[in-house]
Amino acid sequence: MRIFAASLATETNSFSPIPTSRETYERTMYFRPGEHPDRGTLCTGPLWIARRRAKQEGFELIEGSCFWAEPSGPTLQAAYESMRDEILDQLRAAMPVDGVLLGLHGAMMAHGYDDCEGDLIARVRAIVGPKAVIGVELDPHCHLTEKRVRGADVIILFKEYPHIDFSERAEELVTLVLKTIRREIKPVMSLYDCGMIDLFPTTREPGIGFVAKMKNHEGRDGILSVSLGHGFAQGDAPEYGTRVLVITDDAKPKGDALARELGEDVRAKRGTWYPPYLSIDEAIDAAYAEPKGPVVVADSSDNAGGGAASDNTNIIRRLLERGVQDAAVGPVWDPVAVQFCHTAGVGATIPLRFGGKTAPTSGMPIDGDVTIIGLAKNGQQTFGKAMVPFGDAAGVRIGGVDVALISHRIQALGTELFTAVGIDLAAKRYIGVKSTNHFHAAYAPIAAKVLYCDGEGPSPLDARKYPYRKIRRTIWPHAELPEGLIIL
Repeated sequence: MRIFAASLATETNSFSPIPTSRETYERTMYFRPGEHPDRGTLCTGPLWIARRRAKQEGFELIEGSCFWAEPSGPTLQAAYESMRDEILDQLRAAMPVDGVLLGLHGAMMAHGYDDCEGDLIARVRAIVGPKAVIGVELDPHCHLTEKRVRGADVIILFKEYPHIDFSERAEELVTLVLKTIRREIKPVMSLYDCGMIDLFPTTREPGIGFVAKMKNHEGRDGILSVSLGHGFAQGDAPEYGTRVLVITDDAKPKGDALARELGEDVRAKRGTWYPPYLSIDEAIDAAYAEPKGPVVVADSSDNAGGGAASDNTNIIRRLLERGVQDAAVGPVWDPVAVQFCHTAGVGATIPLRFGGKTAPTSGMPIDGDVTIIGLAKNGQQTFGKAMVPFGDAAGVRIGGVDVALISHRIQALGTELFTAVGIDLAAKRYIGVKSTNHFHAAYAPIAAKVLYCDGEGPSPLDARKYPYRKIRRTIWPHAELPEGLIIL
């Protein structure tokens, strides 16, 4: 048995001013064949798991290239085509193969391509033919398009948000692909369009219960896998929205029925999945009203994980104006400010301008005398079983606020983002993190309370605020809830 594996992934924010080139991918993550380390990353799980399984089960794995770029604007057309064609050329050279494993994201868009994943899968199918098995792992913040579902044999999405289960889902994918190649199962997919979009954290109800419900159906009555495609609100894609995917062992009517049942459950709970979010002042008031800290306040409006710049200054400015003490905010993406801090050194007090650079939605820069309290070179933070770089970084203190400045744009995932630059989180009353929900696994255990705030940055939670142009179907909350549909 011969299996080919590769990865090409990013999450495209159609409204982000940050361009995405091939160099963007190569600076973030580019592993040529055989260079992938012995650890998983968010979208290379299938290759990493298959490497171990190949040793255990005796099949041959041919490794292709792996690319990842932090979420930002659409990828340049030539960049996408060069990375895609690099992988396709490697696949041609590996032929014949019995199966292909692709670690993708699902919300990648490029100039000229609204569905990069669908395009790649279709081209893979043209090379390997109808009998080879194509397995794909996707992030739930994907556009679960009909083209990619028709083109692949097995598609598995992470179930958890934060995405702490990417390795487990990759294991599931590899298992189903191997069983399909061995003709032990015949996977058939059912896709239900919920006619809506929402945010679905699985760190609270009803998300916790829904994940349990999906898992409870798997392995029973011919149900092989169940996935919820959350959709990605910042992606202006024709098939934008929330969809349910069910894979059965050659039992399409049963899959359709379950996909509809679960989709109706999602629809009935619309608007209740994500916790209420506060204004900047409401969040500050609530945090300091707690008898003890720290209170973690998540600002999703400037989340680099959704394509924002992560250099908005609104919350920092308001904390300074109110004269609060024992506050920390991060990360703030500002490579120039980080460079200045590294030049000055720990303990120095210097005049510094930071933040507020990328767009009008970044706010005005912060100007003031800061004390440098910590520095890091090539910093990394934990995210589940993965380590994610945030680059050179600096911790600065201005008034009663400590700020984590970073040179590699990334959202708050692990607490190392602060601790590596001298910021003591245990001593804080207010910890502001630029993230929507991926912070939760690392920060909830240290928090007296977790709050959510709209920092008035470029990526608001309210999907109605984006100027979409490509959506084919009017959906909730942009309009009244339409009828849900089995589309495949």
